[in-house]
Amino acid sequence: MIARIWRGVVAKADANAYAEYMLETGVRGYSTTPGNRNVYMLRRTVGEECEFLMVSLWNSIDDIRAFAGDDVEQAVFYPEDDRFLVDRDNRVRHYEVVESEGGIT
Repeated sequence: MIARIWRGVVAKADANAYAEYMLETGVRGYSTTPGNRNVYMLRRTVGEECEFLMVSLWNSIDDIRAFAGDDVEQAVFYPEDDRFLVDRDNRVRHYEVVESEGGIT
């Protein structure tokens, strides 16, 4: 299993609207792609900004490729992202999941 991790930052005032937007776009995009096992949208407020961390779990790099395209480390963006994001990672990070729920994957 592979974890795909992306980070973006919005103004604190936009945090709830961005979370709703991400449910409609990013989370839906991840979860409807075959090979996706789960999606976590994490957020934390730091001062006047809110940082989002998207963690998606995948069966294989080929499944990620079906979602993200040939350059699997390129972040996937949606039409209204520029309206919300004040900072973002343009590249994602992938990690092999070594253990999950007490067992080796």
